[in-house]
Amino acid sequence: MTSSAFLQDFHHVATIGATANNGVDRQAATPDDAKTRDWFGQWIHDAGWQLQVDGIGNMFGLLEWTPGAPFILIGSHLDSQPLGGRFDGAYGVIAALHAARAIDLEVRAAGTAPRFNLAVVNWFNEEGGRFAPSVMGSSVFTGLFDREQMLSVKDLQGVSVREALEGIGYLGTDAGPKAAGYAEIHIEQGRILEREGISIGLVDSSWYTQKLDIEVLGEQSHTGATAMADRHDALVAASKIILMVHEVTNDFDEEALVSSVGQLTLEPNSPIVVARRVHLVADLRSGDPEIVNAARARLLADIGKLAAEHDIKVNVKDFDIRPIRRFPEAGLELSAKIAANLGLSSRRIQTMAGHDSVAMNTAVPSVMLFIPSVDGVSHCEREFTSDEDMVTGVQMLTGVARELVQGELA
Repeated sequence: MTSSAFLQDFHHVATIGATANNGVDRQAATPDDAKTRDWFGQWIHDAGWQLQVDGIGNMFGLLEWTPGAPFILIGSHLDSQPLGGRFDGAYGVIAALHAARAIDLEVRAAGTAPRFNLAVVNWFNEEGGRFAPSVMGSSVFTGLFDREQMLSVKDLQGVSVREALEGIGYLGTDAGPKAAGYAEIHIEQGRILEREGISIGLVDSSWYTQKLDIEVLGEQSHTGATAMADRHDALVAASKIILMVHEVTNDFDEEALVSSVGQLTLEPNSPIVVARRVHLVADLRSGDPEIVNAARARLLADIGKLAAEHDIKVNVKDFDIRPIRRFPEAGLELSAKIAANLGLSSRRIQTMAGHDSVAMNTAVPSVMLFIPSVDGVSHCEREFTSDEDMVTGVQMLTGVARELVQGELA
């Protein structure tokens, strides 16, 4: 692997869907997502590997050295959030391409095939910005989500996943490779590694995640002619729920719980009509499921009181609950050894964000690696990681994948 070739590819992909302030906007199954997919497919073709696309839009570049043997998968995702960062996801895919090419050259030079084959993957809709839930492609691949159900999911404009994938030509028919293991490298999206001056994070577990689907139902009326006492304003009630979601973190130790409302839709969304319906999604996360459950109970009680006070109806449904997932101890020990052999500092770390590796870890032994994020910011245009840290991460991923194809975690 040459670092210049990797960096050239990374910075080229960052031009696809580029935004004014050095971010990218490549939401799942949009034209700009299609352009990165075309680029990925061409890269696979030029490398002489086999390209497969499955029935939820996941793309696989297959290196088959041992006919009939399962595959170690390495990769991440090329889709982004709206006005997102250019590192989140795309770095892991491009790092995997270059790691795989380096290992392919080694295998061919050695003349002996390893125990497992290798595949580079671009997962569909990891971000979940356009289609909810997130981590969709890898969750379908591992059987956590039903494929037909996910193909029926619609975005805010009413376009289904099936229609969107067909529209960009990436609703495939391949089954995809049989997996024996998985490795992914990603930016941390936090500030622990940067703060401690550590090169590589070894992810040992994911946080517990709970989302609440909240529908606030009021009554549509005239913003000018309706007396204040006669209004049943869904938006006023929804705004108080948003503050409740934010403030519930104060009931617990600092940073023990994170919460947000990231999406809100409003009907009829007219400047002269009191809102009749607001739909929002609340996101609660913690390393302790009991904290999330306590926050959920507090919110449900407070929302019930609010509905009575405002004489409106609020429907709350549990949505996208994800338990804590722990990564294999053998993978953590292997990764620590590889980091030490490369002269890299490393430490164990939790992931507060969801990743494709968390879904894959339910099906096959998986390794998740982090590199530092400047200021710990992500899902925004200011997201940044240095070229040096990215190249170091490619070396780390190459070392891990090299061991996995030999059967280290089998």
